[in-house]
Amino acid sequence: MVPDTPETPQADTPPAVEATRIDPKLLELLVCPLTKETLEYDAARQELISRRAKLAYPIRDGIPIMLPEEARPLGD
Repeated sequence: MVPDTPETPQADTPPAVEATRIDPKLLELLVCPLTKETLEYDAARQELISRRAKLAYPIRDGIPIMLPEEARPLGD
């Protein structure tokens, strides 16, 4: 016989999503496909920022999407 155990509230809630980390060596290699300049990593928004091109390239499932048509325009 299995003793009665109360259900844990964590079973009903999804696990917390931790921000994906990008390998620092990869960041050293990646450049903006338009300007060929280095990118800034925004961990909170999971984006790579090109200040000169005024674009933010998304990172999806830990993979940088380096297509200008997928990038978000930066506001001034």
